[in-house]
Amino acid sequence: MAVGTKELTPVELDTFEDERLLDELKKAKEELFNLRFQSATGQLESHGRLRAVKRDIARIYTVIRERELGIRATPAPVEAPAKAEKKTKKAKTAASEDVAAEAAETKEA
Repeated sequence: MAVGTKELTPVELDTFEDERLLDELKKAKEELFNLRFQSATGQLESHGRLRAVKRDIARIYTVIRERELGIRATPAPVEAPAKAEKKTKKAKTAASEDVAAEAAETKEA
């Protein structure tokens, strides 16, 4: 992708649910409004950002329309895998104690 936001690649847009796509569209439109306002008042520093935001909006509209037509599949709601948390020594010992307690309960029963 030559111009646009790194976060809104077409591959990533495929994974978004419809509600999130609409949220991203709303954010992009608000950003475009602010950029146009800055341009009109002479405060805009990066004119290339206008083009990038317009392209992001077009990408989002394309994905939405392709889903309506059945060209793209709507992703099933899937929970994102949580990042692996580093266990501290206390957490490791507590987890091993829980496992040991469960094993003892199953042996007694």
